[in-house]
Amino acid sequence: MVGAGNAAFCAALAARERGCRVLMLERAPEAESGGNTRFTAGAMRFAYSGVDDLRALMPDLTAREIAETDFGSYTTDQFFDDMFRVTRYRTDPELCERLVTRSFDTMFWLRKKGIRFAPIYGRQAFKLGGRFKFWGGLTVEVAGGGPGMIAQFTDIARREGIEIRYDSRVLSLLWDGTAVGGVQVKGPRGLEEIRGEAVILACGGFEANSEWRTRYLGPGWELAKVRGTRFNMGDGIDMALKIGAMPYGNWSGCHAVGWDYNAPEFGDLAVGDNFQKHSYPFGIIVNAKGRRFVDEGADFRNYTYAKYGRAVLEQPDQFGWQIFDAKVLHLLRGEYRIKRVTKVAADTLEGLAEKLEGVEPAAFLAELRAYNAAVRTEIPFNPNIKDGRSTEGLAVPKSNWANRIDEPPFEAYQIGCGITFTFGGLRLVAESGQVRDSDLAPIPGLYAAGELVGGLFYFNYPGGTGLMSGAVFGKTAGEGAAAALAGQKARTA
Repeated sequence: MVGAGNAAFCAALAARERGCRVLMLERAPEAESGGNTRFTAGAMRFAYSGVDDLRALMPDLTAREIAETDFGSYTTDQFFDDMFRVTRYRTDPELCERLVTRSFDTMFWLRKKGIRFAPIYGRQAFKLGGRFKFWGGLTVEVAGGGPGMIAQFTDIARREGIEIRYDSRVLSLLWDGTAVGGVQVKGPRGLEEIRGEAVILACGGFEANSEWRTRYLGPGWELAKVRGTRFNMGDGIDMALKIGAMPYGNWSGCHAVGWDYNAPEFGDLAVGDNFQKHSYPFGIIVNAKGRRFVDEGADFRNYTYAKYGRAVLEQPDQFGWQIFDAKVLHLLRGEYRIKRVTKVAADTLEGLAEKLEGVEPAAFLAELRAYNAAVRTEIPFNPNIKDGRSTEGLAVPKSNWANRIDEPPFEAYQIGCGITFTFGGLRLVAESGQVRDSDLAPIPGLYAAGELVGGLFYFNYPGGTGLMSGAVFGKTAGEGAAAALAGQKARTA
């Protein structure tokens, strides 16, 4: 097993469940282990019928929580619709089918293994009229977020007899021209070859590799900040391509968000996911010219945040400022209240304009006046639904949640682009997780899961699908490898 994040642990546990001996090789030291999973907030998108499904998944839900909350439902049809809509109908049908239809069962498999879940009250539900309402098809997160998930997985894996080696970078696959039979590793023991009957690659995309980002995503992407681990350099993809694996998917696409402009080059585990700034639907975003450049209310945040990082990177000097007034400050997510934040505030719009570093003040004030005049105030504001409270007559519309920015105090937050993971990767057999070669034939002994799987996401991404796809295809790869080994043993018996 190459990697030690969500997908890798799911693959390891699934293989172990079927009697396989499993070794996990993690490039990072233990203190930084867990891949991008460690940096997530832990949200997972899956299909469910209603509160009874959620109660079974989260048995510690209280009667009061159930009484005060509209958990709604999220059907497989809705999940399919979201996947097709946000990827512009490009998502691989077989991969998408497996992701959606296995999502519910995989969540309960994780629960059975010992992973604990909780409702996402802080980010995905607003309280109106004394009742919480979840929105956007995203309801459940792992208890403790990404760090909690890795801690739980590590404990479970060790209890089940899975060995984890840290500081162990896999350099290449051992391949005899037909089948993969192990890996070459550089670790605390030096350079060594480790033989095995199957190798599962679950070591992430190439988002931490600035040269690959510029080569595949395009000029300017070397300037993006990396939201997560510094170790996702594309190693797994590279070693598979070198033995003839087929590249697949949206190689010029990625998951990228609005990220604090002064965040460090790579993710900081002390801050985790809190450099993100995702309450933009309740305000506006302007660039250095003082102009708006995206429809902040085009859809629920879950369906736009992963593509708006690219839009920020395309602006002059690669930044934007998110602007809010007093009417919506109580709706801002917790990430806006951390100490390490690039923020300015003022009691007048003119005063705010002077504090927006890099922005033309006069152009900003003119843009704001035009925006305020275009808001359709006769439509009620409701953050729990796509309320249709829009602007009228603007070149860049705001389709929902439009409020005039006219009530002090005013706050602004500077953002850049934070890349999460890349969409291009390896082509798989959906039913087994086996990697295909350039002739579309499965490569014996080689499997993959997680962010290095190509073909699932194009252009955009529904929030919470990354961890879910990692879990589904991790479990698939572990089961596929175990089944293949069992078949080999049966044939030679």
